Amino acid sequence: MPQYFEGEWVEEDGLSEDELAGMLAGKDFELPLALHEFYRAVGATEDIMEAFHFFWDPDELEIEDGFLLFLEDEDEQYTWGMRADQLDVPDPIVWRRNNARGEWQSEEGTFSEYVLDLFEWVFEEDGED
Repeated sequence: MPQYFEGEWVEEDGLSEDELAGMLAGKDFELPLALHEFYRAVGATEDIMEAFHFFWDPDELEIEDGFLLFLEDEDEQYTWGMRADQLDVPDPIVWRRNNARGEWQSEEGTFSEYVLDLFEWVFEEDGED
């Protein structure tokens, strides 16, 4: 993801292990490795965390409808999550909920795949303006 930064990536672009642990204190779930590493790498970078879609800060994460919710679009029509019974999988499949209907649909890709595709779409669109 370094290509999406204005400058060189620095450690401060992400959350420290202590910051992340503090934000997750009191949660009754563990993050999958891919989501944990995402926050460690870019969790403090607003341009990434709020790039067209909004990644939830770790202290905002919640389980609803059997899914760990982590992302929503700017119009709040859709919410993305991963199945709560799959949080022990290092890089789980991402699901999307249509908020009006409450229906979940698989994105048929892992968290890492989905995030890379999302950023490619968002930042390539920005470059075309």
